[in-house]
Amino acid sequence: MDALVRLLQLLVFLLTLPLHLMALLGLWEPLCKTYFPYLMAVLAVKSNRVMESKKRELFSQIKGLAGASGKVALLELGSGTGANFQFYPTGCKVTCLDPNPHFEKFLTRSMAENRHLEYERFVVAFGEDMSQLADGSMDVVVSTLVLCSVQSPKRVLQEVRRVLRPVSRKGRIWA
Repeated sequence: MDALVRLLQLLVFLLTLPLHLMALLGLWEPLCKTYFPYLMAVLAVKSNRVMESKKRELFSQIKGLAGASGKVALLELGSGTGANFQFYPTGCKVTCLDPNPHFEKFLTRSMAENRHLEYERFVVAFGEDMSQLADGSMDVVVSTLVLCSVQSPKRVLQEVRRVLRPVSRKGRIWA
């Protein structure tokens, strides 16, 4: 049994050796950043089919969080391809934050398909450092499938708290 485990470990090592070499040479991250959005575009469609009723239920509550302007200033962390846009209520002013600049063209396409929303801007940044966003500038922050992949969930949530309007801080953090 011990020999079988070692053989399987060697097999996995040999199969992943090209990936390790690419990472060592600094080629892996740029490759991932470029092609990951294409993969997410395909997976988001499938994921939304499975999660549609739950997303509609959760995101329908956003309408009641409008600011003084009557609009909802919404920040989506790790916006990716904009898979959640179709579920947001009319009148949301959406700001997207993602560390991967290659998602912007997918977001532009998604915003064109979701004319019920106002697209504010795309911010290239990590969730741990949202310094490009003003304190208390958002009514809602949406984070879907993001907190499991950040360096510091605690720091991201501190930044979320900072950018939320004081009225929105009463337990209205969506994750």
